[in-house]
Amino acid sequence: VQLVESGGGLVEAGASLELSCSVSGRTVSNYAMGWFRQAPGKEREVVSAISRNGVRTYYADSVKGRFTISRDYAKNMVYLQMSRLKSEDTAAYYCAGRGASFWNTVKTSATDYVDWGQGTQVTVSS
Repeated sequence: VQLVESGGGLVEAGASLELSCSVSGRTVSNYAMGWFRQAPGKEREVVSAISRNGVRTYYADSVKGRFTISRDYAKNMVYLQMSRLKSEDTAAYYCAGRGASFWNTVKTSATDYVDWGQGTQVTVSS
């Protein structure tokens, strides 16, 4: 299984970015997915997560109302639309996945995930 993130970059505060996660070797319909981030000197934290069926989602309080997670089964992709970016959103962002037995399961802990991408850097200048 391979997860590859893309879409990171350097933007100004208030801008928008969309991160993409391409999944190969596994069908995303069998996967609970999540986005995590890690800033220098800080622990990896969950940003958002989505269930296999896409019905249930989770957002960290710090990104609620600004970020949107979605998935495209046909393209085997997961996305994180980020708007009104703040300097505190600066971090390396990671896509993660794990097989899920239940359609409606949302996983929010890094230890719940088995497969990880290499990360994409998001830098927000203030």
